[in-house]
Amino acid sequence: EDPSLERHFKGHRDAVTSVDFSPNKKQLASGSMDSYLMIWSMKPQMRAYRFVGHKDAVLCVHFSPSGHLVASGSRDKTVRLWITSAKGESTVFKAHTATVRSVHFSSDGQSLVTASDDKTVKVWTVHRQKFLFSLSQHINWVRCARFSPDGRLIVSASDDKTVKLWDKTSRECIHSFCEHGGFVNHVDFHPSGNCIAAGSTDSTVKLWDVRMNRLLQHYQGNSVVNSLSFHPSGNYLVTASNDSTLKILDLLEGRLLYTLHGHQGPATCVAFSRDGDLFASGGSDEQVMVWKTNFDAADYGDVVKPQKYGSSVDGTHGTGVEMDCGIHHKKTKTQDSGRTHEQQEEETSLANTLEHIMGQLDVLTQTVSILEQRLTLTEDKLKECLENQQKIIQNKTN
Repeated sequence: EDPSLERHFKGHRDAVTSVDFSPNKKQLASGSMDSYLMIWSMKPQMRAYRFVGHKDAVLCVHFSPSGHLVASGSRDKTVRLWITSAKGESTVFKAHTATVRSVHFSSDGQSLVTASDDKTVKVWTVHRQKFLFSLSQHINWVRCARFSPDGRLIVSASDDKTVKLWDKTSRECIHSFCEHGGFVNHVDFHPSGNCIAAGSTDSTVKLWDVRMNRLLQHYQGNSVVNSLSFHPSGNYLVTASNDSTLKILDLLEGRLLYTLHGHQGPATCVAFSRDGDLFASGGSDEQVMVWKTNFDAADYGDVVKPQKYGSSVDGTHGTGVEMDCGIHHKKTKTQDSGRTHEQQEEETSLANTLEHIMGQLDVLTQTVSILEQRLTLTEDKLKECLENQQKIIQNKTN
């Protein structure tokens, strides 16, 4: 069955720039050139929240792993962390000296990586919004930065036409991938962490093995690629392009699987949900669309076959290299037979409890940060009042 359009959301007043599902799939966040962050409920008839705070276009949004926080980056040079409640409270930190184009939480929720037109990638602690370090070898705007699934690597994409791989611990650039002929708009890690994919203004999508630093696959499209997202299985990749289409690539077969038409004008962003059942897209038509995936990501066997050289529909080409990034498959009953049903339930319960505690910690620390910022503002106002009073007294005595 082909992917199908499930719902579409209207509420933004300008082009949508970024979309991201909450981990539990109950909410969808979107950023827009209209300078608002929107949180849409996936439940029918539930109203959306418009979060006001940024002074200019919101170019990137990302949910924390607990789902209780959303990070956003803006043309106003700031990053905000929002609590996803009706109040829409946020803390703001001056992150860069130019437009912030990318925000991304590490998988443990402890760190945030940001990328900017100031040509730097910066890493922060989430709970104190404390700056840790900069990565600054790009020589043009940095469009995108992502943590690897294990948090040990960072990948960044830039208008200098390179994709750079960084070691988070040593803070050194391990490798630069220079095969793109245009600005690199988007980059992300394969769920296995063993390879990366990048989309560019040269209308191509390229996949590299980060262990061997070699090109694995290359897809030639007809239009600028603005955004991409891996399916959690690692078997598929969805892209959003200026020709208004979304394309789903089959990475095992090395071919184009689907071309989806929905947006009027450029499709600017796309993202799979954490379980891969849904993906969302945004466009310059101000619309956010939610699509049902409808394909079973575990249809394939355990062996990834080498690609044959050749081209498929829509002028999309695959290269003759093996896709060996590591493919995830559903567990069979025989794999689970060693554990009792009670053990599995206990493990699930413990995991849920831990996730809940982490979420509450996110909210508590964020609330403390908001209170601290308010206290600072109050102190500043008190100082200002005292200074004004002193001036008045001095004028009277004179």
